[in-house]
Amino acid sequence: MKIATSLLALSGACLLTACGETAKIPLSEGFGPNPKLPAPNKTLLPTVKVADAVGWPDGGKPIAAPGLSVDAFARGLDHPRWIYVLPNGDVLVAETNAPPKPDDAKGIKGFFMKAIMKKAGAGPQSPNKILLLRDGDGDGKAELQTVLLNGLNSPFGMALIGDQLYIANTDAVVRFPYHSGDTQITAPATKVVDLPAGTINHHWTKNILASPDGHKLYVTVGSNSNVAENGIPAETERANILEVDLTTGQKRIFASGLRNPNGMAWQPQSGALWTVVNERDEIGSDLVPDYMTSVKDGAFYGWPYSYYGQNVDVRVKPQDPKKVASAIKPDYALGPHTASLGLTFNTGKLMPPKYADGAFVGQHGSWNRNPPSGYSVIFVPFSGGMPSGAPEDILTGFLKDAKAQGRPVGVAIDGKGALLVADDVGNVIWRVTPSR
Repeated sequence: MKIATSLLALSGACLLTACGETAKIPLSEGFGPNPKLPAPNKTLLPTVKVADAVGWPDGGKPIAAPGLSVDAFARGLDHPRWIYVLPNGDVLVAETNAPPKPDDAKGIKGFFMKAIMKKAGAGPQSPNKILLLRDGDGDGKAELQTVLLNGLNSPFGMALIGDQLYIANTDAVVRFPYHSGDTQITAPATKVVDLPAGTINHHWTKNILASPDGHKLYVTVGSNSNVAENGIPAETERANILEVDLTTGQKRIFASGLRNPNGMAWQPQSGALWTVVNERDEIGSDLVPDYMTSVKDGAFYGWPYSYYGQNVDVRVKPQDPKKVASAIKPDYALGPHTASLGLTFNTGKLMPPKYADGAFVGQHGSWNRNPPSGYSVIFVPFSGGMPSGAPEDILTGFLKDAKAQGRPVGVAIDGKGALLVADDVGNVIWRVTPSR
């Protein structure tokens, strides 16, 4: 009994502090079209390096890249995760968190993983709201903060098509009537399509993006596990991007093998659909890089059987050699365990010319890497519709003295061309502009 108790205590200590292996290669080698992929390093207990979520001190803010400035667009929010800019310039913010999921990560490991998430700032009950922010006087700050929609179910993605506002709850896409300038919607929701959810619902966030013609919605659905440890039947319609035909209400799998896709955007030069994806955990600090990639209709990207193309994950039993052989290598790695979530292409004219057509990525920050990675907003340059160089830091300073002052999530370009960043630990929407 004493031995078992000691092992349990050791497990808890390791899961709440840095424990086990450390990174062997520079973080920079996990970025780009051809990241370095060392051998897996699976340990008895997963590597954990959790930053306490402490928030910003009075007057605190991230550090902007040279030539850029950052200020708060709105403060005092309640766990803001995702941003959507309406045509009239109003900004919608999903104030949200995970829904109840009683069957996710049961047992001792599950207990400590929930403690880790709480420590990292993901513990509070979901606000389940869409907030509307309006900068009516054009000073770069939202003087109006009002609840547009309430009583949702862990909402995340948003899309306006005509006079219909679509919201991706964790279990369904719903829509509401909307007219330009509305500050509150009281009409009941109309369900568009059900989405995978249930009592496990491991990756609960569901993002949506309208097709350019407004006839279809693309929906991200993350996996129900790390590497299918809950069984393949639990992964039905998961680890995919779904396509929903808004005329018929039918859905299909557009692309598969994407462990946890989140941000989506249309690349302005090529017109291609791009997404950012969180890859798998617990095989070392150096594996596996998160990534961004163009998304091809019918393509398979490896999960759970392989990573970054056709690198087999031996933890997955049984394997599927035919699926592995079909796996497509992603276009651009974003560093191991960076938790890259937000994605937007710079379609505005306000930012300096070097940022034209490139991608801004919100990196929420790691828990499974020692030392930590992410906790930043980066820029990836594009040319001819494809990444064309090394990433550049846009916002840093979220992590200080091993504590998270903030954690960036969703990113968007506002009506004037500035970059907006949702910070769910600082409870702020940041606005990045050229230095004055």
